[in-house]
Amino acid sequence: MHLAFDLIVELDRALLSAAAAAGVEAGTFQPGVRTSDPRHGDFQANGVLGAAKRAGRPPRPLAEALVAHLPESVRRDFDVAVAGPGFINFTARPSLLLAWLQVYRTEGDLAAGASAAHAGETWVVDYSSPNAAKQMHVGHLRSAVIGEAIARLLAFTGAHVVRDNHIGDWGTQYGKLIWAYRRHLDAEALARDPIEEFERLYKVGNAAAEADPAVLEEARAELVKLQAGDPDNLAVWRHINEVSLEAFQRIYDRLGIKFDVTLGESFYNDKLEPVYSELARFGVSTESQGAQVVFHPEHPRFKTQPFIVRKSDGAANYATTDLATVLYRVEHFHARCVLYVVDKRQGDHFEQLFLTAAKWFEKRGQAVPRLVHVDFGTVLGEDGKPLKTRTGDSIKLRGLLDEAAERAFALVSQKSPDFPEDERRRIAEIVGVGSVQYADLSQHRSSDYLFSWDKMISLDGNTAAYLLYALARIRSIFRRQGLECGDPSAESGADAFQTPGEVAVARKLIKFADALRLSSETLCPHFLCLYLYELAGEFSTFYNADKVIGAEPAARARRLVLCARTLLVLETGLHLLGLRTLERM
Repeated sequence: MHLAFDLIVELDRALLSAAAAAGVEAGTFQPGVRTSDPRHGDFQANGVLGAAKRAGRPPRPLAEALVAHLPESVRRDFDVAVAGPGFINFTARPSLLLAWLQVYRTEGDLAAGASAAHAGETWVVDYSSPNAAKQMHVGHLRSAVIGEAIARLLAFTGAHVVRDNHIGDWGTQYGKLIWAYRRHLDAEALARDPIEEFERLYKVGNAAAEADPAVLEEARAELVKLQAGDPDNLAVWRHINEVSLEAFQRIYDRLGIKFDVTLGESFYNDKLEPVYSELARFGVSTESQGAQVVFHPEHPRFKTQPFIVRKSDGAANYATTDLATVLYRVEHFHARCVLYVVDKRQGDHFEQLFLTAAKWFEKRGQAVPRLVHVDFGTVLGEDGKPLKTRTGDSIKLRGLLDEAAERAFALVSQKSPDFPEDERRRIAEIVGVGSVQYADLSQHRSSDYLFSWDKMISLDGNTAAYLLYALARIRSIFRRQGLECGDPSAESGADAFQTPGEVAVARKLIKFADALRLSSETLCPHFLCLYLYELAGEFSTFYNADKVIGAEPAARARRLVLCARTLLVLETGLHLLGLRTLERM
């Protein structure tokens, strides 16, 4: 029992076994074990109440019967009590706490324990997905940061994860861009900042096309040539995309993001015809005002709102490409689940996409994978409106990260002025970028959140700086003693935890599995953020109350166990969120 990584899963199994032994009808009882209020224990099972109601039995005697039939291993490792009308509370005994921490002593141990949750499953995570020829701005932050954290959480819990950057690298905008590229290119500006020059060219081309029908026709002609495979236009298109990807990667490198594949809209250009033909042949789509559309009369909102899969001029759109993408991900990656980490304002599109895909795949005789829109809210400025510059323009993501690093440099210089400047700069990059990431991830992803530099880069509160400083503080304990963190010899002779501070930290550490499960099942990284913040708080309380260095040998050993495992879990958790960590700060 004490070797289990996720103690909630083990208690669920033990209660199901006890229910069978107590004569509870199979299928009528779900244990419902969850983390409890620490005042009542570590875990609580509340499923007895529902089972008793279904069976017409009083709940408390049923709970007592289940407790009587629990395996001996549970009774050895937990204090078990029935509370109220029939809740079953489990409090881990100090011996179990120490045994768990002695088993799970490395990140590899934690990963091995967590990997059962999604073992053998393939998940495609579609995130970031900026448009080529445009700079990434603050609006791209949330998809990139949330998507990366979710991908890491799923991989850590056993899934085979395919990270896909579905960039916008095809479409009508290229006609105007190529038209302007041929006529208004500033070679020096292109060499200095290619993306900025491409943005300028598109604005020039778009304004000219709106002002002059002749220019609009010329731009359309450039697009037709591109789509027909004209070598010169293809060369310009490839150059735009290559430069764009290089610029994106510089941002991704700072955020610690690496994609497995970057399959943009252009990749699916030759895969669209089956979408049109099959939807029509299967009767999933119909014609409406010259366009090919899908209606969903069974859905209250989409009875009359069409899902356009081919426009009246014969052109494809996002719907067409997204349907082709679903098919490719199923047939090529064998995806069990596909996650789309996209702004919640795109909710209607994805709901219609998923409904259409389900009907299409049913006609094909294929199982459609689980398709999930992982939505997120908007980053707001101090005025409560979407974050913009003073002139109303979108804030460039590169500039945002630069400012974060500069602000963190001021904090680090104040805290550690004796560090060499190059080290302070390196620390500031990690703290600054990590602060931006963590401020985003620590919010419920579906909510809007207020962007505040003062709160974000602070050593107080639930911030990256606070957690990174907590890590550095623990490392300094080992450094001052000339010890390696987690060295078995330093932990030799540890006995069961005794003081309230020791027990509180140990009780929090064994719940890491619960934080991982909750975050990965709900696809909400903020649950892991909250857990790490609470763990750091428990450790701070313990460290202020119980001296580590200078304690008698057994106490010193068990307290070094707590220091090492707290460092391990904090560092592992921050890495899962996509943050880099520090040796000192």
